[in-house]
Amino acid sequence: MPTRRPREPFNALVLAALAVAVSAVLIAAGGGGKTQPAAAGQPSWQGLAGAQRPRVAVGQRVIVVLKAPALADRVGNAGGLATSEDEQRWTETALAAQKLLVARLRVEGVVVQPEFSYTHTINGFSAAFDARGIALLERAPEVAGVYPVRAAYPATIALAGQFGERPEIALSDRDGRGVSVALLDTGVDRAHPFLRGRVANGIDIVGGDPDATAAPEPDAPAELETHGTEMAGLLVGSGGPGALAGVAPGATLLPIRVAGWQRDASARWAVYARTDQLLAGLERAVDPNADGDAHDAARIALVGVAEPFAGFPDGPLARSVAGAMRLDTLVVAPAGNDGPVGPGFGSISGPGGAPAALTVGALDLRARYGEARVVLRDALHVEFDGTRPLASAVKPSGPLDVGLGAPRVATTAPAGYRGAVPLLDFFDKRGFSLVAGRAAVVPAGADPNGTLANAARAGAVAALFYGADLPAGGVSLDETGPIPAVSIPAEVADRVLTRLRHGIAAGVSLGSVRTADNSGEGHVAQFSSSGLAFDGRVKPDVLAPGVALETSEPGSDADGAARYGTVNGTSVAAALVAGGAALLAQARPYLDAEALKGLLVGSARPVADDAVTAQGAGLVDIGGATAGEVAAAPASLAFGRAGSATWHSDQTVAIRNVSYRRVILSFHADVTQEGAAPVQFDIKPLRVSLAAGRTVRVHIRARVTAKPDGTAPAEGLFVATPASGGELHVPWTILFGARVPPTLTAVRLSARSFRPSDAGPALLSFVAGSVPRSAGRAAVLPLARLDLELWSPDGGRIGLLARLRDVLPGRYSFGVTGRDPTGSLLPSGDYELRLLAYGTEQGPPTVRTIAFAIK
Repeated sequence: MPTRRPREPFNALVLAALAVAVSAVLIAAGGGGKTQPAAAGQPSWQGLAGAQRPRVAVGQRVIVVLKAPALADRVGNAGGLATSEDEQRWTETALAAQKLLVARLRVEGVVVQPEFSYTHTINGFSAAFDARGIALLERAPEVAGVYPVRAAYPATIALAGQFGERPEIALSDRDGRGVSVALLDTGVDRAHPFLRGRVANGIDIVGGDPDATAAPEPDAPAELETHGTEMAGLLVGSGGPGALAGVAPGATLLPIRVAGWQRDASARWAVYARTDQLLAGLERAVDPNADGDAHDAARIALVGVAEPFAGFPDGPLARSVAGAMRLDTLVVAPAGNDGPVGPGFGSISGPGGAPAALTVGALDLRARYGEARVVLRDALHVEFDGTRPLASAVKPSGPLDVGLGAPRVATTAPAGYRGAVPLLDFFDKRGFSLVAGRAAVVPAGADPNGTLANAARAGAVAALFYGADLPAGGVSLDETGPIPAVSIPAEVADRVLTRLRHGIAAGVSLGSVRTADNSGEGHVAQFSSSGLAFDGRVKPDVLAPGVALETSEPGSDADGAARYGTVNGTSVAAALVAGGAALLAQARPYLDAEALKGLLVGSARPVADDAVTAQGAGLVDIGGATAGEVAAAPASLAFGRAGSATWHSDQTVAIRNVSYRRVILSFHADVTQEGAAPVQFDIKPLRVSLAAGRTVRVHIRARVTAKPDGTAPAEGLFVATPASGGELHVPWTILFGARVPPTLTAVRLSARSFRPSDAGPALLSFVAGSVPRSAGRAAVLPLARLDLELWSPDGGRIGLLARLRDVLPGRYSFGVTGRDPTGSLLPSGDYELRLLAYGTEQGPPTVRTIAFAIK
């Protein structure tokens, strides 16, 4: 009999830089095994959180999504009810479709070795393909799409323990007992006393470790992965110092290691995940024992990593999140740590752009922080004089006046390091310390904690970081950490390092630390990503505290005591919401995943003076969600762009009564920010009496009543008000202004006349997508799709040579081999290449044409 769960009755920071990487992708017309390898486009992004993300080489990996239904599709079509035998059979059927495609490709000369196979949340696989294989996939009738594999990074910033806060999300009579939470992150230190007994044996997607423990860096065993242990402490920690505990200490945590130490593009070790690994983690979250039956799926899945700027609503990650929800797993994802953008599309990370994901932004609740006056001088010349936030937990005991020093590489390469500055670089070739008794001028890099510790070991008495504006407490060493630290402007550091390189002495005066009021208290954190997903949907959905939260750190201190620290980031906020979702699931065990999300978003409390695009519905309220009687799906709306006085857009919201009694509801729309034109809403019905367990579909038409004047967006909340009880909120935004055409520029072909060659193709290069600025902020405008077609000069289309999906802004290149879409050599003559760029908004593509001749 069916065993599926029964249902209950019813910035100050701005986008700093976009570093464009050139990718070499061969046109899918190469000749069999002789074709040169293809490399997916990997624009390198500089985030706003103060840490440089390592560049990741994904090789030729792509994700192939099939049209054949996955297990989630079958279960959804069956109304959510299926036997274990049904689910195992459907899983095998999905896998059989993949095997059939792989066998057919082999017959056509393309040998495929899938690295990961996906059958539960989506039907597909990841594998490395050469150009000809990708071309065959794009033309295969079984294939729904081929997508690039990209990197995802832990969405956390370290903060100092001195200003640590305790999680504020709780229910007095609930601890999450009986609820399973999957944590898709780095490994977890299960031996930590704060976590002991609450973390199940894990699943290691990255390295195959049977326990998914926090792994050491292969070349530096003392360096452990930290992020998973930190998130685990926020979720299920208990018995910490001062009665510190996580949000849901009674829940069972299933660690799934989707991120960890892997080689980056420079062959160095870095902590990151690939999107194909994250997809594999979601597959195991819904089927932990991998038997093809998803009845043991985790109730909540917390994704602790984020794919930067990739708020795509229909890519593999978004489809997988939707599949997980159909299998009754709520996926909670961070919005990202790339700061405010907009007013339209921007910095939302993947999978946070997925319509089914519960996407969380970070709220800053710190009342105070520490700051100190910093004066940098060269003899009598003052280079810098200003007040800077104290980035470390340690403050100077009094005013400090010392000379400056720098590690060896920093004095010759101001761009700094990708990770921590190694200890040996603080010493010269004779073994003498370069920073002993001095303040070390060091790059923030990706690991300011490790750099600070190494500077202290080399004898430095303070650290001046550059390359990132570290916030108060931006380094996570606790108060036993050795030296104070602040950040200084990069241009000041450049001048100081130039003088040090030429043997000119310089010094710094660091004043006593004073406590300053936090003007950002109660508002969205400056690092929290904002904007819309690329379908125009409001993201994030909700906020939670995300600054200076105390939690566990892996390993132990020198005296053997368990390590604790404080962190911030949108993954921290997401961890609190995931824990709150576990409390809600315990309090109301018959709610399905969609209802859990609808209640958590609908009951959130709006934050005054912050944009809807930054906060969604507002600060999550677990108590309000537990008492909620109605849930909405979708939980946020995507009205799109208004371009004229006659514009209108229709949306439908399903309102479900999840209580045990009849409720009387009235509906209206609140406008919290007037935009470039007045907006009116026609809502049908305006009032309804809804029986327990019943659902009503509410139709909402938004229309402008005057010609738009400017581009300021309109935003607000659709509100369902019961006769008694709390309101339900669904956030919305309407953009104004003309649609920006898809950007395709700098299209060049290295040779206009050439002979066919697989070994030495002509190079077609171009810039796809853009990052325009509006009102002082950047907006990321990717392409939904890019097609490269081959045409004859008389206007006849020969066929599709290549296709890219979910294209982030950057420079891309293809090798033109002189073969047609079937792989046959082109006869001598004239031809055209046509590039068609499709944006994420509806509208015609941008077309670029370039002529060439085959000798």
